[in-house]
Amino acid sequence: MSSDTLLFFLVPLLFLILAGAVAGVLVLGGRRRDGSGPAAPPAATAPGERRAGAPPAAGQVPTAPAREPSGQEPPAGPGPRAAAEPSGVRVPDSGQELPAAGPAAEPPAAAEPLPGPAAVERPAPAPGRLVRLRARLARSNNALGQGLLSLLTRDTLDAGTWDEIEETLLLADLGVEPASELVDRLRERAGVLGVRDAEHVRELLRAELLAAVDPSLDRELAVDGAGSGAGAGGRGPAVVLVVGVNGTGKTTTIGKLARVLVAGDKRVVLGAADTFRAAAAEQLCTWGEAVGVGTVRGPEGADPASVAFDAVRTGVETGADVVLVDTAGRLQNKVGLMDELGKVKRVIEKQRPVAEVLLVLDATTGQNGLRQAEVFSQVVQVTGIVLTKLDGTAKGGIVVAVQRRLGVPVKLVGLGEGPDDLAPFEPEAFVDALLG
Repeated sequence: MSSDTLLFFLVPLLFLILAGAVAGVLVLGGRRRDGSGPAAPPAATAPGERRAGAPPAAGQVPTAPAREPSGQEPPAGPGPRAAAEPSGVRVPDSGQELPAAGPAAEPPAAAEPLPGPAAVERPAPAPGRLVRLRARLARSNNALGQGLLSLLTRDTLDAGTWDEIEETLLLADLGVEPASELVDRLRERAGVLGVRDAEHVRELLRAELLAAVDPSLDRELAVDGAGSGAGAGGRGPAVVLVVGVNGTGKTTTIGKLARVLVAGDKRVVLGAADTFRAAAAEQLCTWGEAVGVGTVRGPEGADPASVAFDAVRTGVETGADVVLVDTAGRLQNKVGLMDELGKVKRVIEKQRPVAEVLLVLDATTGQNGLRQAEVFSQVVQVTGIVLTKLDGTAKGGIVVAVQRRLGVPVKLVGLGEGPDDLAPFEPEAFVDALLG
């Protein structure tokens, strides 16, 4: 190998060795300056002494480590026994290990009471409701009673006055025939008695209006005499079928009627056979739950007759006194829907006879309500009328008109939006409310 070749390899090697040595010196010097170099060997200790940080020998009292002067006062703090120490610290004079200091234990939170069953309401007694609601009824029907009184107490009762009296009766939805009959009777009695003072005229008018309302009609619901299911000699619940057009307050009326029956200590089952309106079953369940009454329902769109059948069967099995069956609202001119209503009634009667068919009418609809009543009566043989919204713009005469047209009595009247504003119809209280 030539000298030139040897130098070619030796010069770079020497340069690398020299660079490594310089780097080592620099690193070592930096460690010594910041104290991170290797620890110095421990200094020898005299007998009876111990190294700082070493545990005390047997029989020795531990002493606090020497504090280097810093020119600052130590911070004030609690004594050695009260000072917080890390976990596992021992107390020198007891040798017991203290638990780690942690956050103060919070008192256990009071357990919230579990929700109990919903409170069952006790409805107000049904008798006398119409008397209690008399003022509300009088406000809506003052036009009839007060209008007649003012006309009949005029100094002269001529033909024009009697025409005005008849017109007042017609505007109150009394109907042509009943209005004409009432005017004839008033004219005859007023002429014979010759009375003009307000008190005597009021008594005369009260007697004639009461005769037109006909207090002799049986207005009791046919729900008494029902027994404890099929096991009691074949007796069972009284079945009440409730019918009517949409918007009359039919489902609400059933809920309120359930409250009337519960107030009379009747055991009631509700049948939600209005399966075409999504909210009808929920609405009926809500009414029932408020007074502890069960509701039999089916899926939306189910066969109404099937739901009605199941409701009656449940009433028989549970020993109920009354089963109230809701039906879908329908227009009286829809032949298919009216035929289906007849089917519901026939299916129910395979188990129990239908004791009542109540037709719910909106009292504000006047003569249109009378046409509805006639068609429903032909399909399901209506046995009683429920007039709702009689406290609104109703004119009172509809009571006389619908009874005359159907030959069935008004049994219940709705006088407000409250849950207990459905009242058994009382002719005397109604006429007194009309006259104010």
